[in-house]
Amino acid sequence: MKRVCFWLRLKKEMVEEYKKNHRVWPEMRQAIRETGIRNYSMFIRPDGLLIGYFEAENPQESLQKLGETEINRKWQEFMAPYFESGSGDLEKGRPEWLEQMFYLEG
Repeated sequence: MKRVCFWLRLKKEMVEEYKKNHRVWPEMRQAIRETGIRNYSMFIRPDGLLIGYFEAENPQESLQKLGETEINRKWQEFMAPYFESGSGDLEKGRPEWLEQMFYLEG
């Protein structure tokens, strides 16, 4: 299982609204699981920095499969207004993936 970490940037003025509205739909949760993503967590700072972490056997394949689902398209459309321009846009190189520098197992 590979560990993946990334960051995105929310519009600072939208952080509180994002937190209220980020109740992940049951169908989206199911799609995430079905595409092989596990232990998915998100962390947020008041300035809009959003850090995500998940595990998957093949992260790129899982993300590609998730991206092909209709529920993901709807979710991304719903969440898009909260992000700074380009943040979260895979075609523009976002999210930005972080390199793992340390891991203590167990």
